[in-house]
Amino acid sequence: MYPQDYFASPLDGETILAGTFGELRNNHFHSGLDIKTKQREGLKVYAAASGYISRIKIAHFGYGKALYITHPNGYTTVYAHLQRFSDKIESFIKKKQYDQESFEVEVFPSNNELILTKGEVIAFSGNTGSSGGPHLHYEIRDNQERSINPLLFGIKVKDTKKPIVKSIYAYPIDELSHVNNSNLKQKLRLIPLQNGDYKVEDIKAYGKIGFAINTIDRQDLAANKNGVYKIETALNGMPNFTINFKRFSFNETKHLNRLIDYPHYSEKKERLQKLFLDTNNPLSMYDNLVDDGYVMVYDSIASLYKIKVEDFEGNTTIIDLNINGDTTPISETSTNFTSQYYINRQENVILEKDKITVNIPKETFYDSFFMDFQVHSDTVKVHDKNRAANKYFTINYDVTGYSPEDLKQVYIARLVGWNNYPSYSSTKQKDDVLYTRTKNLGTYCLARDTVAPTIKPVNFTDGKWMSKYRFLKLKIEDKQSGISNYRATVNGKWILMEYDYKTDMLVHDFKDNVVKETNNNLKVIVTDNVGNSTTFEATFHRK
Repeated sequence: MYPQDYFASPLDGETILAGTFGELRNNHFHSGLDIKTKQREGLKVYAAASGYISRIKIAHFGYGKALYITHPNGYTTVYAHLQRFSDKIESFIKKKQYDQESFEVEVFPSNNELILTKGEVIAFSGNTGSSGGPHLHYEIRDNQERSINPLLFGIKVKDTKKPIVKSIYAYPIDELSHVNNSNLKQKLRLIPLQNGDYKVEDIKAYGKIGFAINTIDRQDLAANKNGVYKIETALNGMPNFTINFKRFSFNETKHLNRLIDYPHYSEKKERLQKLFLDTNNPLSMYDNLVDDGYVMVYDSIASLYKIKVEDFEGNTTIIDLNINGDTTPISETSTNFTSQYYINRQENVILEKDKITVNIPKETFYDSFFMDFQVHSDTVKVHDKNRAANKYFTINYDVTGYSPEDLKQVYIARLVGWNNYPSYSSTKQKDDVLYTRTKNLGTYCLARDTVAPTIKPVNFTDGKWMSKYRFLKLKIEDKQSGISNYRATVNGKWILMEYDYKTDMLVHDFKDNVVKETNNNLKVIVTDNVGNSTTFEATFHRK
């Protein structure tokens, strides 16, 4: 179905993965392969096939520096977290950055501006954007902008290891169902076998039951805990559930939070993949569904439930579970939270108390539920973090009575961590209302940031000769609301400075050839998210 020899590897040497396609990440599926670069930056990145650069995006977060190549066969390859581009691409994009006076840019070259041949060096690998370490993120997309597993196109990865199953849970789905006489979710005893498969201790159950597992895969040449390729289940030898990670669209990736047990993840940071199709789950990755993957257990009926976990190379792990039907009365039941605030997922909901209003669009959540909504002074609790929102909702503060001067330094913060640290939530003002759009449930408050950012030179001092230096480096920080923007000029002319939020570094490359004077006056202005700003000025000299 997919061409096997069309795309070459984007890196030299053996392909070793730090991340697999479809791997479960925070609020999204991983949309490509993370290819290891020996923990180094600067490796040559090659065009996987001939084509033209159709998009270049440079951002502080996300993919960092990224290239998109459209190919004659209709596919697009993506290369992300790059350190820098090849000379012709670097020259093209820097002109755009200087024209726009912005480090962050996104451009869409025409099909005759940046034409590439297969195997041409297009960039050098890096660690830009939200990368957690040096690597190349590589994607293949079809003409509908759907991400496809690049391994389907013939990329070879050495893998003879079977997937590993770390835990398994059983879920009574309704109030009449139970597992081992309990109506609560149950962690089951997983028994490893010598051949790498597993057996689960026999259970007693009744009614509508679902299962979920935590599973990973490892390849031969790396210890990374990667995602698996396919999970299948069967009941008494008949298939009843399949999920595979071949392809997905970007508008469904957020629904990973319906695939996993999100409350469990928010509490224990363990991602359990449900082996059933929960309500209001729009993911397109399922197949062979019988009873949506649920197991219907009846009195005195014994059943064999089998799970097969498979990686891309076909290494499989089997889990066997014997289920014995049992109508013994339930001895343990769940208690459901109730309140006066009911969120009907089919309706727009407005919660209001004192001077705080929360606007929740319909279908923001996957289920209807009672919300824990509390207001104390300027602090509002919008339930607990253990429910996933797939749309933005809005928290509004009526700030009538605040002076305009006071509001310049006020922002809406989400309280995070064990010490309830105020974390900036993007805050805007309209008339007498401060508001933030968010997908994060939790506790919010008004916070004030009166401290301006700091700017410190790293590799120079005032009046220094910089003739032998390639880079001009400064460190910028803001410990409260965070950096919003920065601007640097030399002798009144804007210069490009690249910002890496992971190291707090601002760096100018003198090879841009815009600093041509001997005596130079540097001016850097850094502004935080509430408008506090700091200006740094110094002189340096170059021949």
